[in-house]
Amino acid sequence: MMGREILHKVKEKVGLGSGEPSAETGKGKSKIDKHVKHGYHTAKGKSSHPMEDFVFAEFRQVDGNELGLFAIFDGHVSQKVPDYLKANLFNNILDEPDFWNETEKAIRRAYHFTDDTILEKYADLGKGGSTAVTAILINCEKLVVANLGDSRAVLSRNGKAKQLSIDHEPESERKDIEERGGFVTKFPGDVARVDGQLAVARAFGDKSIKKHLSSEPDVMVETIDDDAEFIILASDGIWHVMNNQEAVDCVKEIKDARAAAAALIEEALKRNSGDDISVIVVRFH
Repeated sequence: MMGREILHKVKEKVGLGSGEPSAETGKGKSKIDKHVKHGYHTAKGKSSHPMEDFVFAEFRQVDGNELGLFAIFDGHVSQKVPDYLKANLFNNILDEPDFWNETEKAIRRAYHFTDDTILEKYADLGKGGSTAVTAILINCEKLVVANLGDSRAVLSRNGKAKQLSIDHEPESERKDIEERGGFVTKFPGDVARVDGQLAVARAFGDKSIKKHLSSEPDVMVETIDDDAEFIILASDGIWHVMNNQEAVDCVKEIKDARAAAAALIEEALKRNSGDDISVIVVRFH
């Protein structure tokens, strides 16, 4: 199926072009390497609340370098927190004075600073929170991925999926949660939850249970060489219904990055994913 046909089909399913304000689609490309392009697509889930996924994707020239900045913020009980992250997180990262020399440390500090600010703005931003997965592509050569929660980054290298983020599930971090005074519940038919509420162990915001959560991101660095083909960033609406290799296989033959993102959503909808879904695909070659 050609890229335009995929896009048209998914737009019909998620309501784009028919007055639905929640779905977004877009694309862009690097100025220093014409082969490096990104595309994104979103779909509103079946829940009654408004779309809580927010996407950020752009190439930016900074200090004589090019940065590809990509992120998915998946809110819970909130549109305000992920919207705030979309507007501020990358700026906070780039404001770190040692971003170029100690990129990983700078990202960690910026994540913590941003979380502290969200908590301070509780009166305006409310009680909700958000997961995040961010990827920074430096001069099309170095990829730095960070995350809190269960949105995920997956790299395709020679057709093989490699997960570049860690799903922060309550069950796997039960000991740390309990040491902070919290608890983990898992009732039949449901996922494990922190304090019976949140299905992730790390997140931005969530002031009411923050003392039992972590805002420490996992950070991974990957060299983008000839074997690195593309990266997928996606919210958990994808990963609930397919594994990493299935996602890579779904889009590996689709050269247009935006059509690839749309195709991944189409497949997730076929598999009855009911959650909000956001996907960014960045093709390197």
